[in-house]
Amino acid sequence: MPIMNLLVAYNGTDSSDAALRYAAALARDRKAHVTAMLAHSTHDTLDTSSRWIPSAARTLLAEAKTGLLTEIEARLDALRETLGLGEALTFRAAPGPVDGLVSETGRAFDMIIAGRPMQDDDEHVRLHPDKIALMSGRPVIVVPKGYDADARHSHAALAWDGGRAAARALSDSLRLLETQGKVSVLTVGAAPGLDDLMTHLARHDVSVVHENWAAGQPVAEMILDYCRRRDPSLLVMGAYEHSKFREDLVGGVTASVLRNTAIPVLLSH
Repeated sequence: MPIMNLLVAYNGTDSSDAALRYAAALARDRKAHVTAMLAHSTHDTLDTSSRWIPSAARTLLAEAKTGLLTEIEARLDALRETLGLGEALTFRAAPGPVDGLVSETGRAFDMIIAGRPMQDDDEHVRLHPDKIALMSGRPVIVVPKGYDADARHSHAALAWDGGRAAARALSDSLRLLETQGKVSVLTVGAAPGLDDLMTHLARHDVSVVHENWAAGQPVAEMILDYCRRRDPSLLVMGAYEHSKFREDLVGGVTASVLRNTAIPVLLSH
């Protein structure tokens, strides 16, 4: 099935600008449609109902929140002409739990594209793309700040451990991998199903090379080092094969890669 309908989780940050440009580059090549969605929380980071907060202060806080949303929409409007999508770009805003809204909406799209979170993102529009990948049932591409969507690359990379999440990521990314035409399969130690994977990609007219590291090597470090040296266009990987709680507790591969990658990462769960 072709990629024709993309949802961008847009919150006005530099990384969400990069995500929108990335989505536009995909859409132009495929004559696809992009929906930019601003999900914003109605929850106040400060309890404005407390009696000790003066009414004037409550008014200022409400105006600041409204002003933030207006600024974000204006920022997107300023980007429109540079994206070259015309009527193939639409915008919507919705109040509620940010990750939940994006996840629920994204289920009716081919994929979700989001910027990598930054520490100074406003709480009312803060996104967690890894959680969205877990909740939405759709592939999520996470784009780092400043990424050049029009840069030329020779190949994509696929992190493979033979697990269920890796298989889902492969399926979700196959149209992108076919377009790229060349894939480096990255493994650490033994990887079940590797031979069948290589055959599967070849039967989709994808040129495949295999990069392997010995068992016991730090997986995230090996993947990140490879991406720094070889600069693939996209890293495809399964998200949280075991559990997000476990990865958060011990410092997992998914979280480490997302924090440090300089290229877009497609996550599936």
